[in-house]
This record gives sequence, C-alpha cells and structure tokens, in this order.
Amino acid sequence: MKKNFMKTAIVSLMSMALLLTGCSSGGNSSSQESTEPKETVTLENVPERFASGEGAKIKVIRKIGGDDHTAQFLAGAKEEGEALGFTVDVFTANGDTAKFHDAIAQAAQQDYDGVIISHGDDAATVDAVKKLVEAGKKVVTFDSIGDLSQVEGVTLTSQDDEALARLALEQLVKDTNGQAKIVYLWVDGFPPMVRRNAVYQEVLKNNPGIKEIERFGVATANTSVETQNAVTAMLNKYPKGEIDAIFATWDAFAIGAARAIKEAGRNEIKIYGIDVSNADLQLIQEEGSPWVATAAVDPKLIGAVNMRILAKKLAGEETPQTYDLEAALITQEQLKASTEPVNMVNLANIIPGWGQSDAFEEDWMKVLKEHHKK
Repeated sequence: MKKNFMKTAIVSLMSMALLLTGCSSGGNSSSQESTEPKETVTLENVPERFASGEGAKIKVIRKIGGDDHTAQFLAGAKEEGEALGFTVDVFTANGDTAKFHDAIAQAAQQDYDGVIISHGDDAATVDAVKKLVEAGKKVVTFDSIGDLSQVEGVTLTSQDDEALARLALEQLVKDTNGQAKIVYLWVDGFPPMVRRNAVYQEVLKNNPGIKEIERFGVATANTSVETQNAVTAMLNKYPKGEIDAIFATWDAFAIGAARAIKEAGRNEIKIYGIDVSNADLQLIQEEGSPWVATAAVDPKLIGAVNMRILAKKLAGEETPQTYDLEAALITQEQLKASTEPVNMVNLANIIPGWGQSDAFEEDWMKVLKEHHKK
C-alpha cells in the first residue's frame, strides 16, 4: 500500500510540474506575441512621404553590362538608395534586349515605388516606361533614348557626351598637331554613342589633317575581348607608321584595343578613350601603356545622382526633364605624376572635384541618411 501511495504521489507531482511548465511556456509565447507596438517616428524637416522613417522600394534596370562601369553605376545607385533607407534591387541584361524589356515589364507589375532605367535605346523602351508611369511608378532614365522626354514626369540624365568626346578628341588633336591617321571604335544605336559621334564628325570636319582609316565596334557581354580580337586582326593589315591613334568611344573598346596593341608590340599607337574604372586606371598606368587619355564622369556618382532625383520625385518635389553630369579629362601624364598608384578613390587627389557632387542632395536627404545610418 505504501509503495502504491508513493508511486501515485510521484506521478501526480510530475504531471503537475509538466502542467506548470506548459502554462509557463504558453505564458512566455503569449507575452512575446503581444509585444508593445513600435514607437512612432516623426522626422523633422523631411517630406511627408518619408517623415515616418519609412523608405521606398526601388528597381534599377540596366541594358548593357559585363563591364566595370556598369558595376560602379549600380553600386552607386544601390549605396545611395540604401543610405536613404530604401530597398534597392539591381538588374543588368548584359545587352540582351528581351531580358531588358522583360525586367521593365515585371517591375511595372511588382510593388516598386520607383525605377531607374539605364541605356534604354529603342522605341519599345518608351512604351515600357509609359506603362511604368501608368502603374504609378516614378521613373528616372540614364543614357536612354531621347523620345522618353515625351513621357510626363520622367527625367532623362546623361553624361555630358558632347563634352566627353570633345575633351578626348581635343587632346588627340593637340598631341598629334592635327595630323594623324586614326581608327574609330564606335557602335551605332545607343543615344550616348550618337551624341559622341556628332562631335567626332565635327572634329574631323574642322581638322582635315585627322584621317579616319577604319572603324568598327560591337556591344556585347564580351565587348573588350571581341574588340581585342578585331584590333589584333586589324594591326596585321597596317604596318608601323600606318596608324597613329585610336579613338575609343567606350572604355570596353579601349581595354580591348590596349591589350591587342601591347601584345603586338605596337605601342606607337596611342589610345584616347571615354569612361573610366579601376581596371582602366590600372591599365593606363602600366609601363608603356598606349592608353594616354580618357574623358569620364564618375560612374558611381552617376548612379547616386539618379537615385537622388528619384527620391525627389517620390517626395513630390520638382525635378528637371533632363540633366547632364559634368565630364573631366584624365591623362596618363597626370596619373604618372602621382606618388602612389591612382584608383577611383584617390583619383580626386589628381582631378579636383572628382566623384563629388551635391546635385539634388537636399537637406532632408541628409536627415534620412543620419536616421538610417548603420
């Protein structure tokens, strides 16, 4: 009897302990689920759209890709957006038109507040952007077809392509005393290329001693490799003395050309390019590099400025229909005068104001950045 009584008592105590444990666990769970609501934030001197500290969801879609310029442009847009408290998704179609337009169509159906379009170069882009606007998205475009100016509320940004071409070509004319046989690396169809070509034609007209002997170019995911192969084949056609310089309207062209010239031992041919990146700077600074000058705008800054314009649109503020970013010339001579290797970060020590701009950076954006600082 005593044993049975003890056994029963132990079982009862264990059951009670389990019951209490269950109640305690349930109580904790209930407590966790009924946590106090988050404290409401109201930021001062910030547009109503962002006064609560809530951000926005942004998509950045670029048609071309596979180059450092693209990577830096996307990084600049993403970093600036995230600093403002936005969620930023980026996509590059690597030159695939179908993928590019599919990404825009998807963005129109998804919960993005704004979209940045880069290098939309056809009429279909205009129709696609119209659908984005009709879906309530704010839109900023970079280096895209001019017909987008017909779409209400859209801002078209670009590098100052005329200035880029002029800076590079003026240096070429200066270095050759206006007498040179040149190869033109260019591809039609892209709005920035069309603008650069207009300046090129003007420079040829005004400098009859500059003679174009050949031109070619292709925009693909492997542009630099394909350009290298094409320039290598071309060099076999023209012995030393037949080519003085190459004008490359895109740094992917200049990279391929520089590699081909170096491998062929034809460093008497000088390259004048457009655009810049860390890879470009390294190549220009190599001993005996044929790449002697490039005109550029900081691609990371381009991405950041586009994001600021989009933020102003989301805030309901006025934005311009078009905006050009200021260009600068970077020469091999300037880089070699530096006491340390030059990259995109310390390039500002060589080129005053490089990578810096307060364009469209409103005081309220600084408040948001401070609030969302990690």
